[in-house]
Amino acid sequence: MTSPRTLLKAWNLLARKELGQNFLTEPTLAAQIVDLAGIGPDEAVLEIGAGLGALTIAAARRAGRIIAVEKDTQLAPLLRAELLANGLEQVTVLEQNIFTLDLPRLADEMGQPLTVMGNLPYNISSQVLVKLIHERRAVRRAILMFQKELGDRLCAPPGSKTYGRLSVMLQYCADITVLRTVRPELFFPKPKVDSVVLAIDFKTAIHPPVGDEALLEQVVQAAFGQRRKTLRNALAGGLLPLDNAAALQVLQTARIDPRRRAETLTVAEFVALTDVLEGHLAT
Repeated sequence: MTSPRTLLKAWNLLARKELGQNFLTEPTLAAQIVDLAGIGPDEAVLEIGAGLGALTIAAARRAGRIIAVEKDTQLAPLLRAELLANGLEQVTVLEQNIFTLDLPRLADEMGQPLTVMGNLPYNISSQVLVKLIHERRAVRRAILMFQKELGDRLCAPPGSKTYGRLSVMLQYCADITVLRTVRPELFFPKPKVDSVVLAIDFKTAIHPPVGDEALLEQVVQAAFGQRRKTLRNALAGGLLPLDNAAALQVLQTARIDPRRRAETLTVAEFVALTDVLEGHLAT
């Protein structure tokens, strides 16, 4: 693997800060991530933001099929050249925005659920996770690199200051494992913070399942949107069709103290609260 600095200079390109581009500089690290992820020859891999191909090359040596998505049309020809130089002609490069990609359709075309990989720019990490949660029936698992601050939030337990909306929604539908941390000096350009690689395994069965997942999202958003307030006041804050009295009734029926705050609720308690609210709205 040619160094990112050398590659970009040879192609007269610069890393684009507005796209959050920080490229892995160490091929052994990319190979280690693929090893830790347990990528195998029977898997169909979708890589988000393939960049200069560090993860792409490592994964392509192990996986059966790879779709590499790269939004930056200036980088895509360079990526294709690097893949060709490494004899990896089986990789398909899509010059596309990940948010316009239909994952269920792609999984149908591949004949199996996808394994998603990527070194995610911080400015789109949350949106990518939301997309994967919504389209998870097309995704078996994801191995993603985040800024450590966001990774810590995703893994945070109830009661912690970093536990929030994404923590609840991801933990509801997936098991999360920390694979390793990555120091800033292993990227070019060098970011200011550590990164972390997470394995996200989407559950085939959720216990307990919520009746209305879209409503669960609304409840979680309302609760954490005003996280300094008590749950009673947060739920009656305008995002949900509840006044103060109705919010109190729903919380009491769900056996949740209305004086508690959002960060103290477990995922199961959010599910119970949502199911009670669904019944209340139906009457």
